[in-house]
Amino acid sequence: MIWFYHIPGIRKSALKATAFLFAVFVLSFLAAENVQAQKKFSKTYPAGKNIRLQLTNRTGTITVRGWDRKSVQISAVLEKPIANITPKNLSGTILIDVVRDNKGRNDVGEVNFTVYVPYESAVDIETRIGNLIVASIQGGLVRAHISSEGDITLTNIGAASVSAKNVIGDIFYDGVFQPNGIYRFYSMQGNVNLRIPLRSSFRLVATAPSTRSISLGSFSNASMRFVGKGRRVVGKVGAGSASVTVTNQQGSISLLRR
Repeated sequence: MIWFYHIPGIRKSALKATAFLFAVFVLSFLAAENVQAQKKFSKTYPAGKNIRLQLTNRTGTITVRGWDRKSVQISAVLEKPIANITPKNLSGTILIDVVRDNKGRNDVGEVNFTVYVPYESAVDIETRIGNLIVASIQGGLVRAHISSEGDITLTNIGAASVSAKNVIGDIFYDGVFQPNGIYRFYSMQGNVNLRIPLRSSFRLVATAPSTRSISLGSFSNASMRFVGKGRRVVGKVGAGSASVTVTNQQGSISLLRR
């Protein structure tokens, strides 16, 4: 605590002004320290509709959003120790590999990415620890894998092939199942929630071996069979044109009406 003693001849207003200036100095110093602890990265590439984004991170959140521009915009906030980032544009694939670019380093700080890509892009993202968020992607592929801990959130997805996998964390999918599409969701521990239109058409294999917590909601019908004493549900909705596989070792599985 800073004490300001009364000195004859110094007015209280002067002491208040001194205290205010000191506080401003401290806040400015702390803000400067915070800026020095971070580094920002930004890069933009021209892109066609069928661009592919392949991003592999170590730790940190990755957010990918579709937009109606013919470009890929990459921005990142890097925490100390600052990681090396060397994006590459290889014949229609934007490649970012933080693991490869920092091979042999154990002192790499968190990297948080925000990437905008054309709606029709294919998205392939992966991290060891951190959340993965993908929104408004209508391309052929969405792959979101976490090798350790983090949530996966996929919203407004129209891809024909979707793969979401983590170890500890929730998985949330909000989108459609395309005819002949393939959709796979896997978690060791967390909640897997799939929100889809009521008129969806798909074949389902849902497995929750430990909890037996499988909720079909509005998609329950006579063709859905609980087998293995409730550990698995097998069946189809509508014509069964898409293939949907959901496995949650120690958590719940729920189908929600979109």
